[in-house]
Amino acid sequence: MKLQNSVVLVTGANRGLGLEFAKHALERGAKRVYAAARDISSIKLEGVVPVQLDVTKPEDVAAVALKLSDVTILINNAGIARPGAFVAENAQAILREQLETNVFGILNLSQAFAPILASNGGGAILNVLSLLSWVNTPMIAGYGVSKAAAWGLTNGLRHELRAQGTQVVGLHAGFIDTDLTRGFDVPKAMPVDVIRQALDAIEANAEEIFVDESSRQVHQGLSSSVYLKDVIAG
Repeated sequence: MKLQNSVVLVTGANRGLGLEFAKHALERGAKRVYAAARDISSIKLEGVVPVQLDVTKPEDVAAVALKLSDVTILINNAGIARPGAFVAENAQAILREQLETNVFGILNLSQAFAPILASNGGGAILNVLSLLSWVNTPMIAGYGVSKAAAWGLTNGLRHELRAQGTQVVGLHAGFIDTDLTRGFDVPKAMPVDVIRQALDAIEANAEEIFVDESSRQVHQGLSSSVYLKDVIAG
């Protein structure tokens, strides 16, 4: 799937990784880039088409899909991370909030745009996942659960949509230097490097991409029970 002359929809495109996705899609020659966010006034990037969208609301997603019938690449980037362990008093509420955005958000967009991608030749979906799809830490325990579920969803979508010619890419990364990871004193990948590898993966028809050493090491360590360790505390 080539970026040149594609029509790209990026969720959570007002800042951080989503903003970089929108920038680099334009630089690679996308014909049109839809930049979606809950607050449309927060989208400042020139050259994109701002789209107001709350990925947790199916009615919002359905309305957007009716308008954006030319999309050929969907980038499910919108996500949230909330601190907290499982035994904390508010753990269930925090987990539900993250599942709504990080899992059901992807599902809502994928259900709405799968027929559109099929009608436009198949296209591609890229889901932003994490090394926390496989390991976890009490610091952001619910986030890890949501990313593990998003990984399972991505794997299922890949098999389901292959018949219509839709490429489904899972992007795994450790901590990336964005607002989402502010306050975490850990090694972080640079967004520009993550985006370059992600878009290269789409163009190479890849189905999974590990963009930094952390994600590669954790993936390789699954068979040796690396998930039994706290990803931050060790």
